Amino acid sequence: MLSKIKNTLKGITKQKLEKENGTKYIMFGGKGGVGKTTMSAATGLYCAEQGLKTVIVSTDPAHSLRDSFEQEFGHEPTKVNGVDNLYVVEIDPQRAMEEYREKLKGQIDENPMLGDMLEEQLEMASLSPGTDESAAFDVFLKYMDTNEFDVVIFDTAPTGHTLRFLGLPELMDKYMTKMIKFKKQMSGMMKMMKKLMPFGGKDDEIDYDKVLEEMEAMKEKITKARKILGDPNRTSFRLVVIPEEMSILESERAMKALEKYNIPIDAVIVNQVIPEDVECDFCRSRRNLQKSRLELIKEKFGDKVIAQVTLLKTEAKGIDTLKKISEMLYGKVEKNNN
Repeated sequence: MLSKIKNTLKGITKQKLEKENGTKYIMFGGKGGVGKTTMSAATGLYCAEQGLKTVIVSTDPAHSLRDSFEQEFGHEPTKVNGVDNLYVVEIDPQRAMEEYREKLKGQIDENPMLGDMLEEQLEMASLSPGTDESAAFDVFLKYMDTNEFDVVIFDTAPTGHTLRFLGLPELMDKYMTKMIKFKKQMSGMMKMMKKLMPFGGKDDEIDYDKVLEEMEAMKEKITKARKILGDPNRTSFRLVVIPEEMSILESERAMKALEKYNIPIDAVIVNQVIPEDVECDFCRSRRNLQKSRLELIKEKFGDKVIAQVTLLKTEAKGIDTLKKISEMLYGKVEKNNN
């Protein structure tokens, strides 16, 4: 019986949240329009109602959490009205880019000889595809490197965007490793030149040691994020699908891609399932079609915990509705009195 309980979405979630080792991370992904935001919001409520300080972070440029909670949110954590312990962040790529500019400006002020090169780098970055992911990634790292919250839930963008986003830690880790190696070589060369030319370059000298120190600190953050993302005791990725072939096949491809990044997927949530007791002919036909798709989901994701959320008669927004969805996923909340 105990193993049966653990083999449910409530069981694996409760087990993860009770473990030590710091902040826990739950990520929801899938095709556009399948209900990732709804599941993120419902899970946030579940965690917050157990006394866990929880933040839901939207990495999707087209934010929807404000619609789910019927409340405006921004780039910094904002408390959800009427709910203790629950906060929401909607990452603003433009704001993130401005914050990056400020960091770069500091480097330019400290190293005037690098000014032109850094300004050009910033201009190139602002025109490059994928800037949304890169800007959001800096904020993402901040939430992977904090103990402010007990639980951080990431409401991700549709699959392609998310895979590019989650591939950034590996890509940036390799980039930073090469850059640090280059900077060390450059620093050694400049120090050697300084010995040969002791009276040159006093005012315009670049502090290579400081630049190297900053780069190594950033690499350490990226390495830490990669380690956390790959730790099943701290991170879980949950695919949200609907019982339609396109959604199922896209999620299967996403699962294989995430496995390459060593990001643990522990559950699949099937949303918009038509109840068995429907009466109209159209609804029964749709239900019969869904039955075959539910079998396909078992075939594709049978080694994961599979949970179902029934198609609602109303829109999935507002605290009361989100609580009902939370109960479908996790059952009645057992409040933590500690």
